[in-house]
Amino acid sequence: MRLHAALVLAATLVAPAAAIFEDDAYHIDFHHALIGLPKRDATFFHKPYAASKASLIYTIHGNRTIGVVNPKDGALVWRQAPVSTQPGHGLLRAAEDQDTVVSAFGNHVAAWNAADGRIVWEARLIGATVEDLEILEQEDGITKNDAKDAIVLLSDQGVKRFDGKTGRVKWTYQDNSGDTPFQISTSPTTIFYIALHTPMLGGSQLRVTSLSPITGKKLDSYTLSSESEIQNHEHILFAGANTAAPLLAWTDKSNKVLKVNIIGTKGISTFTTPAKEAIKKIILHAPNRVNSLAHFLVEYHTDSGHSAEVYHVDLKKNTVSKAYSLPELKGKGAFAVSPVDANVYFTRITTEEISVLSSASHGVLARWPIKAPSSLAGAYPVQANSEVIVKSGSVSSIRSAVLYSNGQWVSIRNGDVAWERPEFLSGAVSATWATLAEEESIAHELEVESHQNVVSAYIHRVQRHIKDLEHFPAWIQNLPTRVLGNLLGKSEESAIDEIHHDTFGFHKLAVVATEDGRLAALDVGAQGKVVWNIDLNELAPGATFSDSSLKAFRGYVEVMGNGLQGPLFINSTTGELLISDAIQTQPAIISKDQHLISFDLIDGELKGFLGAQATAEPVWTFTPPNGESIVRYTARPINDPVASIGKVLGDRKVLYKYLNPNLVLVTTVLQSARIVSFYLLDSASGQLLHAVSHDDVDASRPIPSTISENWFSYSLTIDSTSSASSRGYQLVIAELFESPLPDDRGPLGASSNASSVQPSAAHGDATKPYVMSQTYHIPEEISHMAVTQTKQGITSRELLVTLPSSNSIVGIPRMVIDPRRPVGRDPTALEASEGLAKYSPIIMFDPKWSLNHKYEVSGIKGVIATESGLESTSLVLAYGQDIFGTRVAPSFTFDMLGKGFNKLQMLLTVVALFVAVLFVAPLVRRKQINSLWTQ
Repeated sequence: MRLHAALVLAATLVAPAAAIFEDDAYHIDFHHALIGLPKRDATFFHKPYAASKASLIYTIHGNRTIGVVNPKDGALVWRQAPVSTQPGHGLLRAAEDQDTVVSAFGNHVAAWNAADGRIVWEARLIGATVEDLEILEQEDGITKNDAKDAIVLLSDQGVKRFDGKTGRVKWTYQDNSGDTPFQISTSPTTIFYIALHTPMLGGSQLRVTSLSPITGKKLDSYTLSSESEIQNHEHILFAGANTAAPLLAWTDKSNKVLKVNIIGTKGISTFTTPAKEAIKKIILHAPNRVNSLAHFLVEYHTDSGHSAEVYHVDLKKNTVSKAYSLPELKGKGAFAVSPVDANVYFTRITTEEISVLSSASHGVLARWPIKAPSSLAGAYPVQANSEVIVKSGSVSSIRSAVLYSNGQWVSIRNGDVAWERPEFLSGAVSATWATLAEEESIAHELEVESHQNVVSAYIHRVQRHIKDLEHFPAWIQNLPTRVLGNLLGKSEESAIDEIHHDTFGFHKLAVVATEDGRLAALDVGAQGKVVWNIDLNELAPGATFSDSSLKAFRGYVEVMGNGLQGPLFINSTTGELLISDAIQTQPAIISKDQHLISFDLIDGELKGFLGAQATAEPVWTFTPPNGESIVRYTARPINDPVASIGKVLGDRKVLYKYLNPNLVLVTTVLQSARIVSFYLLDSASGQLLHAVSHDDVDASRPIPSTISENWFSYSLTIDSTSSASSRGYQLVIAELFESPLPDDRGPLGASSNASSVQPSAAHGDATKPYVMSQTYHIPEEISHMAVTQTKQGITSRELLVTLPSSNSIVGIPRMVIDPRRPVGRDPTALEASEGLAKYSPIIMFDPKWSLNHKYEVSGIKGVIATESGLESTSLVLAYGQDIFGTRVAPSFTFDMLGKGFNKLQMLLTVVALFVAVLFVAPLVRRKQINSLWTQ
């Protein structure tokens, strides 16, 4: 009861400062719930159940995330991330009129409820990797009415048939030939197992094995002569599944010959590809329904354009013939296949229009021009999936989900863009804050004036003000709209065309880098609107950006990645590549921050170097003792303002903070002993200031840490296999002071000068801080940490932690984890006046601390925070699989009026008072005059 009372007391003390206003939720924050770039062969329209009147869009990303999107508004219906212990490529299949979808990744196969994403059954195949997955639509030519079974091809365990209702394995076919499993395909009566056989003379032959769908026994096996064309599986274009005529199609290395085989026969049809220009890519589209016409389309892409050819399969003669050709169009485009009953329709999507054709003839059935928004400027379609609506024998409408080259996943309905999903942002690995163009420009101008004499600076300023008059007409034109918006309570944040500097500093750019090599800038004050988006792979071919890092400087962002000969410099407001020479020769326009000493982790040691770049000889080196290895280090932020150098106690005395801008916290691990140690260093001198170790720690789990002002924090996972009495997750907070005594500045208090590089030259170890720390048990694991930032550092700070198990981000008030909370006793009256509560070893995360509300923020890899234009407010961005941004005010928004303030009523009140004064003033003067006459 005492513990419960202490927790309630603590929550009561901090709740007013941490609560979120109801009218701010979902307005000041934004959430990009992402899936990732959709896979071409695992994206489709599907009805979640047989009686459904509308389809949903199902897809899977390479990071094994399954996502279902509402085609009406692009909202995420559900998503799942199956856990697999082995790498692989994601597979997703659905059968017609079924209420489940089946996925496979690595060694994991699972069936999901198509409507809500709940798991129906799952199977883990230890020691194997799933190579292909198909649904058995028919068995012996008879359509199944109940749950349809799944056919799975494994790397080392052959072919397995899983019961569609329970996931039980019905039979297994083991292939002992040593050939490489490639794919499986089904026909109404047979299952075909396709493998790559490598002859002695090189190349690869396609070996097709026929299996009985009932028993899994081998029926037949034959080899196709393909070694002259196929060198590896990349030359195989298509291995059809669930079609009336399953196909095998491949091409040679030069893409000059197309060969097609009807699976189950040994005949090969050969066709010559269009030879006007070298073909760079060939894609084959075929319907996936067993009752569809046996028609397919082959699209060809060159450097300058794209074209296509349509082919028909004669099931009686087992022949393939070319039906018609579609003309080549300049520019890029994409095709999609849409079966409607037995008919097959092909959709052609370019940057300008969308058209629908029948597979039976070349005539265009419908055509709509595409009204592309500015976000798709310069982008072109890469892949598409379409749903065609046919009424009275004619195409009435079409809905297409199109992936563009800039990573935007777009829905186009009859030429109109219905919604956009920035799936290119998924998998963010690094992020940083950048300044706006206006801030960069004014900073440059002020820097120029600071280097001139008084007269020149005055002339330059007058010229700058005259140039600013160019924006005066636009300012006057927008003034009525801004005034009315303020009076009516409509914020200008709701409609932002271009990034701009707003009054409160909420419109800041966050630059995000993804593992796929995308770099984008988001306006966090406009619901995370994408300002620009570029592909780093085009700027640095051959480089990898899976662990890229970003650093922001004035006017540009520095990008580092594996394989880069040097950093890339990107303009932070336009996304344009800057030349390194221009950066070095124009320090007044673009200048790097200067560091007296920099440090980096090299060969397992933390080394400090004189200057911003690593040199041959380090100034200092920190080598962890006892065989420990450094797993991470965290430095105090460069921009970390401090409002007060001391903490005022209840008796008005002061505990002086240990404020060292060079603090760095080093985390080391000793795996054999399950020991994690933390070392606090002075990065200017390399001196060890503080050290602490923890036993029985699960070092395989995340060990996040952060440091700010005069305190640092970290979190640990206690190993459940240890003999310790307490197990679970711990949060440690430590605060640094110059002395344990109030009103005492420590040994350096009387010194007029002190050396950061050689702090112990005259004072020995006396310059080390006094450390107060406390440990708390927490209910969930913490994966990342950050601290809120404000412009002056006056506002109370919050510790921002990411909780992966609940997909949430929590802001823990600094008061709750204050290490000065009294232990074993109630706080005195003076301590209570400081806001201190009795120490409790357990901290339960208050729901009011949650920053993401009902949003489920998935796969977060980092959190960054920065100041806004208001001292009360800090901007927060979380990145990873999802992108989440919000504003937090740990001490309330004391410097900004709330949304409930009625500006119109205030204005009317002022006007009424003004009118009343004008009316009453003559009466008062007349009364005064009359009183004088009566005296």
